[in-house]
Amino acid sequence: MPGMVPSGRQLVIASDRQQATITEVGAGLRAYTVGDEDVIDGYPAAAICDSCRGALLLPWPNRIADGKYEFDGRLLQTPLTEPARHNAIHGLTRWRNWTIAEQAPDRAVLSLRLHPEEGYPFMLDLRIEYRLDADGLTVETTGTNAGQERLPYGTGHHPYLTVGTPLIDLAWLRLPALVRLDADDRLIPTGRLVTVMESPHDFLEIRPIGSLQMDTAFASLLPDADGRIRVLLQAPDRRRGLSLWMEPPYAYLMVFTGDALADPARRRRSIAIEPMTCAPNAFRTGDGLRILEPGQSLTTTWGISPSGL
Repeated sequence: MPGMVPSGRQLVIASDRQQATITEVGAGLRAYTVGDEDVIDGYPAAAICDSCRGALLLPWPNRIADGKYEFDGRLLQTPLTEPARHNAIHGLTRWRNWTIAEQAPDRAVLSLRLHPEEGYPFMLDLRIEYRLDADGLTVETTGTNAGQERLPYGTGHHPYLTVGTPLIDLAWLRLPALVRLDADDRLIPTGRLVTVMESPHDFLEIRPIGSLQMDTAFASLLPDADGRIRVLLQAPDRRRGLSLWMEPPYAYLMVFTGDALADPARRRRSIAIEPMTCAPNAFRTGDGLRILEPGQSLTTTWGISPSGL
């Protein structure tokens, strides 16, 4: 049909010079601009969402080794959506059609009931709100156990950020994390925490990213005085930048420099900074995993505040 696009209906919200586009498919963030400048490195309306660009990650972010986990005495097997590494990755909702629950000029709300299925036999109600104001973009996600038994839950988001540099090597990064999670060649944490101090992963003080390659999870995040955790990304001249902020229970960050992307033109063009409530492989290890009792909800909030645009 004319006008149909792969990611479904496009919800455009705006405030002053800001504009964001949210998709019906996956309830993802396809674009976010200030004036004519991109804040996230998204994808065209005529394309499908590649490399999880702007994707919402539910009911788990990142990976489950072998797609297999045990919960309340049951051994469960989810589809292997990262077959090359034999992992299940980034949850179950990225390709679902979400319902548009509310829309205003500067705000959009989408919802989804995730019905029980093989590998995740639980009923989960999901709601996400995107809104724009003078401080930038705010994203609020709520998961509610709509079933009769408790369930495992985690959430995350996957924006690729840009401050206008042709490569992220030139950008400056501040990442308030004390440790990184050591991982094997499948990107599954080994259980060993490695201090970042005086290592190539030390971004406690803002500095250039350079040629460092990362597909790395970070923990022991340091909040600012207001309780928010802030990652700073700035252009080399420091005139343009952004802050990706998040509030508890977000407690982990995944940082991906895009070196392994299939399209060479996309590699290191932007950096994925992914707020997560739990660690990779949390459905097996329990690291940061939330257990929702029947009727219980968890709401999480993060956002992006651009500057210099």
